[in-house]
Amino acid sequence: MTVYTMAHIDVHDEEEYARYAELAGPAVKQYGGVFLARGGETVVMEGQARSRNVIIQWPDMDTAKAFYNGPEYQRALSHGLPAAKRDYLFVEGV
Repeated sequence: MTVYTMAHIDVHDEEEYARYAELAGPAVKQYGGVFLARGGETVVMEGQARSRNVIIQWPDMDTAKAFYNGPEYQRALSHGLPAAKRDYLFVEGV
């Protein structure tokens, strides 16, 4: 079943987060992920939102988890986590 990453991000260190993005993008591709939304305009209709939103499509939950826990993405996270406040989750599709 298809799985989606939904990430909501507020960046407070642009330089360090740029390094995260340089590493995360290739890791997503390596694990078969496809960016469906990456930044872009966000219109909040209800609730609160963060300044940046990302949606990534994965073939299945096992692949999404393998990506997140893999050394490539963990290396990226060493730059991303200190540089931003994030909500990052996986959601099964329908």
